[in-house]
Amino acid sequence: MNPENIIKQALAEDIGSGDYSSLSCIDKSAYGEMELKVKQNGVIAGIEVAKMVFHQVNPDLTINTFLQDGDEVKIGDIAFTVKGSAQSMLTAERTVLNFMQRMSGIATSTRFYVNMVKGMNTKLLDTRKTTPNMRYFEKYAVRVGGAENHRFGLFDMIMLKDNHIDFAGGIEKAIDATLHYLDAHGLNLKIEIETRNLEEVKRVIKHGGVHRIMLDNFTPKLISEALLLINGVYETEASGGITIDTLRDYAATGVDYISIGALTHHIRSLDLSLKFKK
Repeated sequence: MNPENIIKQALAEDIGSGDYSSLSCIDKSAYGEMELKVKQNGVIAGIEVAKMVFHQVNPDLTINTFLQDGDEVKIGDIAFTVKGSAQSMLTAERTVLNFMQRMSGIATSTRFYVNMVKGMNTKLLDTRKTTPNMRYFEKYAVRVGGAENHRFGLFDMIMLKDNHIDFAGGIEKAIDATLHYLDAHGLNLKIEIETRNLEEVKRVIKHGGVHRIMLDNFTPKLISEALLLINGVYETEASGGITIDTLRDYAATGVDYISIGALTHHIRSLDLSLKFKK
């Protein structure tokens, strides 16, 4: 996935046949400076994306950065200034903010979750619950916030979820069919399988052939029981029904990973503005 192409499409969506608001009232020779102001405490993300947006609109624009992605910011901070054609800066303004506000909101939320399990061995993962065509940037923002990415899409890891298992005719048939497919097509992909109860965990352990076992909608107590059964032979991941109130309880079990869809789909954008610098 090429981020430059995504930005190109975003600009085309916004500009259409022309930025007539700017073209109609601002002389093409007008030059000036704008600054990206932080209006809410959080974690900044998307500065490099903003540069790409500005330079696609006009490669002659000059950006001076004072912060970098991942920095914790407070109200009143200036992330960067941009100088050059007034028309070009105004044309890029909304697209820059749309990317940066969304990405900074994800980074801020992610950092909050990560801090909750600081000092514990469990790693936090995102999911595929992302905005269409924004996955590259949203998963980048998760990393900026301090968590890790799960698989990027359907192509870079096998995930045998409940529906796959049911359609395939059961856990064992799903695993065997997957192994056969990977071998036949020369693919080297890790396999994760979802389990819904301890009985299914036992079946996976007995059959083998996977790399990670997902413990879906297990309570912390059941997670602990499952980990005793698995005994470190497979990676483990807790998922489903995990909230801010219960996150530390799940991490305390010693499970390897906790996946949280809310990192990318329950997000409030961080308040930022791009204003004319007098």
